[in-house]
Amino acid sequence: MQLFRSTTRTASRLLVAFVLCPLLSGPANAQAGRQGPLFIVGGGTQPKALVQEFVNRASAKQPAHIIVFAMASASGLTSGEAKAEDFRKLGASSRNIWVTREQADLDSVVRLLDSATGVWFGGGDQNRLIRALRGSKLEKAIYARHTAGAVVGGTSAGAAVISTMMITGTELLPGRDTSEAWTRIKRGTVQTDTGFTFLPDAIIDQHFLRRKRQNRLLSLVLADAPHLGAGIDEGTALIVEPNGLWRIMGASAVLIVDAREASRTGAAEPVLGATGVRMHLLPDGATFDPKSGKATLPKPR
Repeated sequence: MQLFRSTTRTASRLLVAFVLCPLLSGPANAQAGRQGPLFIVGGGTQPKALVQEFVNRASAKQPAHIIVFAMASASGLTSGEAKAEDFRKLGASSRNIWVTREQADLDSVVRLLDSATGVWFGGGDQNRLIRALRGSKLEKAIYARHTAGAVVGGTSAGAAVISTMMITGTELLPGRDTSEAWTRIKRGTVQTDTGFTFLPDAIIDQHFLRRKRQNRLLSLVLADAPHLGAGIDEGTALIVEPNGLWRIMGASAVLIVDAREASRTGAAEPVLGATGVRMHLLPDGATFDPKSGKATLPKPR
């Protein structure tokens, strides 16, 4: 059993203890052959059914052992432990880990992922989470667990980091009054960074319908590859199956914006424009196949 402490600035943060298990397996890149599902939640209050489904996915092949990373939030030690307790109440073994970027390269920390069947990224500021994990040995260990079959998911900021192109939350519009946030569909106004590589062929936006973020997602999807976006509303999950099919579950909906086959204005044009963009508003029970572009609504109840 081991205890981990962060740097002097956060020395009072006590990290959870783990029993070390067998060495991790699988390649270090999730794209190389994804075997586990993705479970991407748009933020807000999560219905119990969503939490239960995540635990079910984590226990598909063996008893659920879920690791929570809540470094996106300044209060992540508390919120992360609360999330771990939610999972424990549903029968899973779960622990909250808080690490600095330096600790994320320690072999003793990496081994804490050895038996994980699920990984959960908490909400807050996605930039904090990326700074703590991106490029580290621990990030590679998460990919390895996912390739070995573990479900990987998160909410809010923890959803934003799932796609390779990650929305940082900053609007690039000089002289903008704060009352004008995201009022334009315009090239170059949405700041992005590199997230994790779990979903390289689409971009994720979260709190989507609740916070009216259509302009933000459209600005990115029309301007930049991969020209496919998913705006996930609060209390709702986009589940990416191992075969690539997207399933929708939860209280609201996911807006799919597919401009891959659209005619779009060129990069030199100051104003964005497009024809032939396909959009799907998908509620609980709907599906989307990103390979064919076909969406299906749930059967009438």
